[in-house]
Amino acid sequence: MLKHATGWMMTTGFLFIFIFFLAEVTAEVEEVQSLSSALEQHINIEDVTLSSNSAMYDRNGELISDIYRDENRIYLTYEEIPSLLVQAFIATEDQRFFEHNGYDSIAIARAIVSNARQQGIEEGASTVTQQLARNLFLSHDQTYNRKMSEILYARELEKRYTKEEIIELYLNTVYFHNGVYGIEAASTFYFNKPSRELSLAEVAFLSAVPNNPTHYDPLTRSEQTKLRQEWILQKMLEAGYISAEQYEEALAEDIQLEVRQRVDRYPDYVTYIHHELTRLISASDGYEQRLRQAASEEAQEQIRLELEERVQEVLEQGVRIETALDPLKQEQAVQTVQQELPRSDIESAVVMIDHTQHEIVALTGGKDYKKFNFHRAFQSFRQPGSAIKPLLVYAPYLNEYDIPLQSTINANDVCRGDYCPRNFGGGQYGMVSLETAFKHSFNTPAIRIMDRVGVETAFSYLEQLPFTRIAPEDYRLPAALGGFTYGVSPLELTSAYTTFATGGTFIPAYGIRQVTNKDGDVLYSWEQTETQLWSESTNEKMRRLLAAVLDSGTGQRARVQGGYAGGKTGTTNDFYDLWFVGLTDTYTTGVWVGKDTPADLSAIYNQAPHLRIWRKLQ
Repeated sequence: MLKHATGWMMTTGFLFIFIFFLAEVTAEVEEVQSLSSALEQHINIEDVTLSSNSAMYDRNGELISDIYRDENRIYLTYEEIPSLLVQAFIATEDQRFFEHNGYDSIAIARAIVSNARQQGIEEGASTVTQQLARNLFLSHDQTYNRKMSEILYARELEKRYTKEEIIELYLNTVYFHNGVYGIEAASTFYFNKPSRELSLAEVAFLSAVPNNPTHYDPLTRSEQTKLRQEWILQKMLEAGYISAEQYEEALAEDIQLEVRQRVDRYPDYVTYIHHELTRLISASDGYEQRLRQAASEEAQEQIRLELEERVQEVLEQGVRIETALDPLKQEQAVQTVQQELPRSDIESAVVMIDHTQHEIVALTGGKDYKKFNFHRAFQSFRQPGSAIKPLLVYAPYLNEYDIPLQSTINANDVCRGDYCPRNFGGGQYGMVSLETAFKHSFNTPAIRIMDRVGVETAFSYLEQLPFTRIAPEDYRLPAALGGFTYGVSPLELTSAYTTFATGGTFIPAYGIRQVTNKDGDVLYSWEQTETQLWSESTNEKMRRLLAAVLDSGTGQRARVQGGYAGGKTGTTNDFYDLWFVGLTDTYTTGVWVGKDTPADLSAIYNQAPHLRIWRKLQ
């Protein structure tokens, strides 16, 4: 009689639960128009894509930055996932995975009985496919409404994906606590090695975590994780995935975690590479042209938003960004700035370009720079002072008139209309050679030269260089002394100076060598362009002038031994900015020193920190 009564009670319970399920599903269907249309809208093979970490590397192939937002995930294909990992999850989460169509009726019936006895939802009976559906499309609420939706979504997934694709997605979505998603990121984070190198014991240990990530957190509750690992090994043995010998060996193995923290080095350089990546994608994918052709500021803003989305989309594909970073030069630049500028209110930016390879090998964004903060190397635009003279005044003059360096120029006061600039200190020097005027950075000869060349002609050379904020109102004589509306960035000015190292030809320098996918296919790379600005003869004369600055001019404190060295100083009104840009046989290096809010630097001018920094970097 007792068995009979129990049977009727269970049958009645099943009936009520079924009616309840039916009512819940009907309500949900009414809310979302139709189940069919909802599934078509939300479960589409093109939509089920998971983000994967990207990575940035230096010139030697060493990792310098892990790139991801909220989810630390390294995506693996089914073929790349070790079979032991698949077996561990099948044995413990869904033994009938390869037989069912998304849900396991037997397991559901067992769970209903168990939950009815417990008067709650204690057992879920979710298959791997159901768990995947929950991870992708649903909440984790413990309700019968969500459970029924989970079954329906799982059924749809089974129609659209193979079993191998489902287990692939599942093992890349499961959460392993501490911000880690997917088995490869978990293996890297907890054991500092790829999953293919995990032992059986380590596989079972990691497989324990997703069941309850907080309870089985390997970092804080390793004892509980170890207990579940032993249970997983037992299930793998029972399922025939491992032998008794393997089981015993895995139980005896001591688990040693080797937690790998996120790699994020060289913030100055990495920040710039993110900026350059946006430029590269913009140029390659047509956004740059669209921005130029946009009819309004609103249209440009919309294109910029689309570009940002595209950049993020690329980074979530798990790309490899190979850069030209020279770690030794970068570390040297950062340390030298700190040493030479101990005062906290004085900043600096350094840009170092290997002009033989046309690559940016180092740059600094400021002292104690923090990633993604304001970057003074490429975001700060300042008046260049006399550092602009080689590009805007002397090279155009020599190129237009092909005159010898021994020719003379008047270095006394000059007026052009109401504009009457003076030499530094008010000196009057009479007739001097071009070399003397250049190496001592006299102002009045520069005005006379630019006036003779013509403002428009002089600027026609500058227009071919990478200056982005030259304004129409800059086309006037004061520009010869560095008087611009917005100014130039240290990166722009240094890049322009490389022309003196390449025979008068401007070849843009970049930090990114190439961007590839995980298979090594090149997705993005810069196309090298060349612009001939002035003749080889003009360039050789300019190199002689630049060398004279270090030999016997304003840059003597930057003098170095061995090989070629030349450059130009620049100081703006009231000592607001100190510049030195120079080149050797291999590198073109630019140094800017100043305050973020322009202020008088006369107190340190005689110490020549910009020259000392430059010299130490060669």
